[in-house]
Amino acid sequence: MILLGDRLVLTQITHNDLDFVCNVECDQNLWYYEDFVHSDLDVVRENYIEKIEEEGERSSYDFIVSIKGDDHKTPIGLAQIWQYVDNRKSWELGFAILPGFERQGYGQESVKLLMDFAFNQLNAHKVVGMCNSLNIRSAAIMERLGMTKEAVFKEELNWHDQWVDQNFFSILEKEYYSKVRE
Repeated sequence: MILLGDRLVLTQITHNDLDFVCNVECDQNLWYYEDFVHSDLDVVRENYIEKIEEEGERSSYDFIVSIKGDDHKTPIGLAQIWQYVDNRKSWELGFAILPGFERQGYGQESVKLLMDFAFNQLNAHKVVGMCNSLNIRSAAIMERLGMTKEAVFKEELNWHDQWVDQNFFSILEKEYYSKVRE
C-alpha cells in the first residue's frame, strides 16, 4: 500500500524494511520525548514481522516515509496508525522523521497523509495523537492540522526520572471534512 502526498511517499513496510524500522524504533535520540524506547532489536523485529504477516482486517499500519521523486526511495522516517478503540472507530497516529530531515514539513505531511488514510480508507470516526507536553513540535503539527487538544493527562509519563504531563489531541471525522473543504 502506498500513500502519495505533495512531497512524500508513505509505503507500507515489508520484510526488506526491517533493519531500518528496527534501528528507528530503538534509537533513543529519535524518541527523546518518549517514556519508553525499545532497546532489543530482535524483539522489535519479531513484533514487526507479526504485523507484516497479519492476515485479515488489520489493526495497525506502518509506513516508511520517503521523498517523492527519490529513485532510491531513501527512508527518512516512520509513520504509523493503529486502532485506538476499535468499537469507537478511533485510530491513533505516530511518526518520527530522521534528524537530517526535520523542520522541513515532512512530519506534518506524514500526519496529514495518515489522517487522510484514516478518514477516507479506514472509515475512522476519530483520530487521536498523544505527546509528551514538552514535545512542542509534535503538538504544533497536530494543532496545525486541525486536531484539538482535548486533555492533559497530569504526570502520565515517567520521562527521564521525572513525571511529566501528556497531551491528548483529536480530530473528528466531521471536523476533518469541514477543514478539508476550507
